[in-house]
Amino acid sequence: MLRKDIMSMDDLKSGMELTGTVRNVIDFGAFVDIGVHQDGLVHISQICDRYIKHPSEVLSVGDIVKVRVLDVDAAKKRISLTMKNV
Repeated sequence: MLRKDIMSMDDLKSGMELTGTVRNVIDFGAFVDIGVHQDGLVHISQICDRYIKHPSEVLSVGDIVKVRVLDVDAAKKRISLTMKNV
């Protein structure tokens, strides 16, 4: 399921649509494995269009999700993702 052309954070660009696996659900969002060495964060505000109190209302560990890259900060090793309109 993971794309073969994306091997590192340098290969990621804003707007790319990827498939990933939810690795951890926390109070402020969820970490998603998209095939690079760093998991991306889907902030709670970027999970769905409706209001949710906790990400576990929509996601659980192991779920396969479609995400879009919002931002990549290689210096801080952060990947921002969204699940809206994907």
